[in-house]
Amino acid sequence: MICFVIAMDKEAQPVIAAMKDVKEQKICGKRVICGALYGKEAAIVVCGVGKVNAACGAQLAIDKLNATEIINLGVAGGLDSGLSVGEIYEISAAVQYDFDLTQLNGTQIGTLDECKENYLPLDICGVYPAKRLATGDRFNDSKADFKLLTEVLKADIRDMECGAVAQVCMHAKIPCRSFKIISDLAGSGSTTEQYLNNLSLCFKTLERELEKIAEAMHG
Repeated sequence: MICFVIAMDKEAQPVIAAMKDVKEQKICGKRVICGALYGKEAAIVVCGVGKVNAACGAQLAIDKLNATEIINLGVAGGLDSGLSVGEIYEISAAVQYDFDLTQLNGTQIGTLDECKENYLPLDICGVYPAKRLATGDRFNDSKADFKLLTEVLKADIRDMECGAVAQVCMHAKIPCRSFKIISDLAGSGSTTEQYLNNLSLCFKTLERELEKIAEAMHG
């Protein structure tokens, strides 16, 4: 089964609206919606914001829903001025920028203890431009974070979930894909104001592109 792991109800709503034969339940405190999406069996786990929530949601999808493919979907912040607000991008690799064992292991920032490289590869469909993403439990306008994300990690996009979902899928050995719609761009004013002002535009993009995403899935 294809399982979407989505942080917030409002991000999940366009997907729920497109599903048929919908059944909803709560599992481990998470909202779980099952049904058919453009003729394919699918489920959504609304996991909550942040890395721990995302990892819990992904593991729930694997253990309780027998997920064969996980798709992390949602809005995210752009770090590259070449990106466009309201446009959708596919994630080719993700790193957790707030995970740091540099002092202990001598590895690059973001390198998990069980890994040799800091970026985890994701499966891509080739439907949208592929970008690199950095995940952390922070939503801010920090200049220090921006420097780390762009100059050190060379990331194009930032979010709060994808890297954790990728880590769970790596261990479970199942495909992980991620599609992110840009809600705000670094250097274009307050991240919070941009995010709030652009959400409706992002959701319209998701509604428009959802069938194309579903067609690219393996389920």
